[in-house]
Amino acid sequence: MSDEPKGPQGDFPIRDRDLDPEPDPNYDPGTDPEYEPDSGDADDESGRLGDDVVENAVVEVIEEPDGDTDVEFDRRVREWVSSASGRFRQTAAELRQNLAGEAAAKAALESLAARSTPPPDGADLTAAAFFDVDNTLVQGASIVHFARGLAAHKYFSYSDVASALWAQIKFRITGKENADDVAEGRDKALSFIAGRPTAELVELGEQIFDEYIADKIWPGTRALTQRHLDAGQQVWLVTATPVELAQTIAKRLGLTGALGTVAESEDGIFTGRLVGDVLHGLGKAHAVRSLAIREGLNLQRCTAYSDSHNDVPMLSLVGTAVAINPDSDLREVAKVRGWESYDFRTARKAAKYGVPTAIAVGAVTGGAAAVLRRGRKG
Repeated sequence: MSDEPKGPQGDFPIRDRDLDPEPDPNYDPGTDPEYEPDSGDADDESGRLGDDVVENAVVEVIEEPDGDTDVEFDRRVREWVSSASGRFRQTAAELRQNLAGEAAAKAALESLAARSTPPPDGADLTAAAFFDVDNTLVQGASIVHFARGLAAHKYFSYSDVASALWAQIKFRITGKENADDVAEGRDKALSFIAGRPTAELVELGEQIFDEYIADKIWPGTRALTQRHLDAGQQVWLVTATPVELAQTIAKRLGLTGALGTVAESEDGIFTGRLVGDVLHGLGKAHAVRSLAIREGLNLQRCTAYSDSHNDVPMLSLVGTAVAINPDSDLREVAKVRGWESYDFRTARKAAKYGVPTAIAVGAVTGGAAAVLRRGRKG
């Protein structure tokens, strides 16, 4: 890692294949005194196993030592296969996130170019701020608000919204995302938009922002975005929310743009597939880094904000990381690393137990109303 090239992104290594030097066609390893053959060991970053490592492991498993029973031999085979397949799955997941990050950066820059607005006088061209959306900028999950709006416009049913809401409640209570819930929600959402025009979703996004999201913006976080804008910096949203909605939120708040999940489309029609995967975790970090390279940003001069420990890769990428309404895991990480932290929630008890603030406020309001009713009866 230490010998990898570094650029204006600060300490985060450049990994774009475009930056790799071209091989010398006249190079002869036989005449190079410093040439060392590839050992074939595992590639720690890609997760791929070298050919000789695979061969040795297979030999080790297949050459049954004296005294091994058939049961023990079968167990060793299963353990090796499980380990190898687990590494393959991890590599595939990372690849999907890289694709999602690249797609998000490309869509963001295309949207920015379409506006063709020159930077204002005094703009700080090498610094930017990156904001997570759900529970950082917007109270609750923006995708749930969006789904409610789509249901109200007969895009799909309210029962479909209920399943998405339940997945979000489980996440807020446990603090952990369930892979099955994420996959189910992704597949269901893609089935809804398959065959529909992209322009339709953009138009609905404008209406849904006004009806369901505008009044759920955290004023404290909004003030932070304005602080960066006033300093002449770019301000980007980074979210798993569909890029069409993310860009609408950014536009309405006067921000630079948004990095979001990109659904594949052909000739203006959604295909029902994602480009890569839902933008998440490492994918967000990859999107930010890719955008920074293209925009000439110095990530050491950039700031990132989030509420979730899932965004630690993105937060670790920049020079200044800030926790907003942090979950318990992120709060601990922020303490250890000395990151600044803000909590704009008023329902402290709800925050302690990870319950969505809207639910807690509803419970408190309902209780207060009951007390008032009893008082009137008395």
